[in-house]
Order: sequence, then C-alpha cells, then structure tokens
Amino acid sequence: MHNSKDSRNFWLLVLLGGLVTAAGLGAAHYMEVHGHVVTGMTNQVVWGLPHVFAIFMVVAASGVLNVASIGSVFGQGMYKPRAPLSGLLCVALLAGGLMVLMLDLGRPDRLVIAATHYNFKSVFAWNVILYSGMVGLVAVYLWTMFERRLNGYTQAAGVAVLVWRFVLTTGTGSIFGFLVARQAYQSALLAPLFIVLSFGWGLAVFLVVQAVMYGWNDLQLAAENRRRLARLLGIFVAASLYLVAVYHMTNLYFARQGDFEAFILLGRGGGGAFPALFWGGYVLVGSLLPLLLLFHPRFGGTRSTLAAAALVIAGAFAWLFVFIIGGQAFPLEIFPGHVVSSSFADGAIEHYLPSLPEFVLGIGGLGAAFLMTVIGVRVLDFLPRDAASKA
Repeated sequence: MHNSKDSRNFWLLVLLGGLVTAAGLGAAHYMEVHGHVVTGMTNQVVWGLPHVFAIFMVVAASGVLNVASIGSVFGQGMYKPRAPLSGLLCVALLAGGLMVLMLDLGRPDRLVIAATHYNFKSVFAWNVILYSGMVGLVAVYLWTMFERRLNGYTQAAGVAVLVWRFVLTTGTGSIFGFLVARQAYQSALLAPLFIVLSFGWGLAVFLVVQAVMYGWNDLQLAAENRRRLARLLGIFVAASLYLVAVYHMTNLYFARQGDFEAFILLGRGGGGAFPALFWGGYVLVGSLLPLLLLFHPRFGGTRSTLAAAALVIAGAFAWLFVFIIGGQAFPLEIFPGHVVSSSFADGAIEHYLPSLPEFVLGIGGLGAAFLMTVIGVRVLDFLPRDAASKA
C-alpha cells in the first residue's frame, strides 16, 4: 500500500524523468533537422559527447549485474536480496544507453535494417545480437527470482547472464579495438579493460541508487554489508586503475604510439584538456580519492562510501571523454616516419567542443534510465529489505 505522499512523490519523479527524457529526444530531433553543423563533431571526431554517455551506460549496465552474479552464481547471501535491483538497473541503463547511441548515430529509422541484415564481419552487427540477448536473458533471470516456482532455475539463469555480459562487454571494447582507422584504439587489451572497468562503474551506480532508495524509505544499510560493498568497490577501482596503466604502458612500448601517448598524457602537440581530464579527472578524482575514502581508517562511513561511488562515476566520464574523443582527435599515422599532407588536413590534430544539444541528448539517456528505474521499483518490489533496518 502506498500513501498519498508517496504517490505524489512518485508522480513527481516520473514527471522529472519524463521531462529529461523528452528534452533528450528534442535535442536529437534538433540535430536531425539541422545536421551535424549544430554539434561540435567534425569529419574526424564523429563520436562526440553523446557517445561518452552511451558507452558509460552500456558498460555500467553490464557491470551492475556483478551484484546479482555474486549472489546467485557464487552463493554469497548478502548479495542475493540485491539481485532484482541489479537486474532492473541493467535493463534501464542498457535501454538509456542504446537510446542515445541510436539517436546520435543518425537515421534511427534504419534500425530495422541493422536488426534484420547482419554482416558478421562487423562488431556492430554482433552487438545488435548481444544487446537484445542481454535484455531477454535478464528478463528471464528476474522472472526466476520473482516467481517462486522458478526459484530453482535462478542459478542457471545467473550463470547464463554472467557469461553473456562478459561477451557483451568484450564486444563493446572490441568496437574500438578493431578500428584500424584509429591507431589510438588498436589494442587487444581493450576487451578485458572494458570488462574490469564495468565492474567498478556498475557497482558505483548500484551503490548510489541503493542509497537513494534507502534514504527515500527511511532505511539504513547494515554496517557490515556497507563495509563489504565498499571493499569490493575499492578492489574494482584499483584493478581498473592497474589495467588502464597497463594499457598505456603497452602503447608506450611501441614506438609508433609514442606521439599519441605524449598527446594524451602530457598534452604535447595540442593535447589541450585531455591530460587534465586523465590525470585530474580519472586518476585523482575517479581513482585515488575513492580509494582513500574506501580504505583509509579515518573514513569508511556511509557518506564516504557514497561519495566514493559518485567520484568513480565522475572519473568514468572523464576517462571515456579522453579515450573516445582523444582517440579520434589524434590523426592516423598512415606512413610512419614520413610527413603526410593533403587538402584534407592529414596529420592535423582535430579540436572538438561539445554543443548543448549533444549534452542534452546524453542527459536524456540518463533520464530514460531513471524513468524506467522509478517505474520498475514502484511496480515490483526491488528494494533489498532484509539487509536494511529502520534508521
């Protein structure tokens, strides 16, 4: 039963999420009508700020299911009550991310062609299957959890989802790893890197949503459960930082990648804000500060854990901006050791400044995910109650 105050607040949240989503759709329509000239994108930087939002939501959608997997697949009792919320967030984030992705690429009406005609040499074609399969498997997974008669199949469904999300995130990383026209991306490390990044990003999103839900219902997470979740987030953040370091060290090993690494990490050759975003946004704000908040004995409370999760999310956006935009802004070295020039500005650094419609479209995807989560929590009981107690 819901009282009138709860109902009023629910409809206010639905209105908020609907308005943000509508603003995103409006921004997409504006860019569709007027063309890319109203964006900051160019012939070289074709994936702009909306792709930063989209890739974050898609990767986090995979990682947030880690909470469910630990409970259902590995039998950790504390995580089992959180599995339904984990599944809901996965579907919501994936839907929001794909909404931004399709609207940003242009000609969303051609989605029917992408869904019915497959080129299996294209990673994009694989992802059409991976994304739709993910939604279907998670729906079955949630069904086994909510329907008592099917509870015996929950572990099997959890194993299927675990394997599928690893493949899905591998596909997302491979989109960049297989791009020969962008030498900044070409690395087999991107597939495992995206998998490890998804763990931290997904858990950070889960912790923020869980904290909001608990605060809304005047509940408090048990101290031991909070400590376990905080330690897990810290491990994921440390592992992500390590893999990012390995990725850049691997690039530095190859002479042809030296200029790109100097461009990204030191700002040489017109790197602009990329070094500040990488070192300040990802390394300091998104990794080192969260590790301090999560592991230093002086901290460790609920606020510190929530702040660490929020910083991890902020660091994720900083890293993705550097990775996606910086990787396109740096020119392809077609003939190593030679200077190439033509009327198409070969060898020139591209400058990109995101426009307001791009930002609104990205926020619209988050609004869609928020709207789905609010409605889902209202319709079904996704709140992990047995680990909570009245404040």
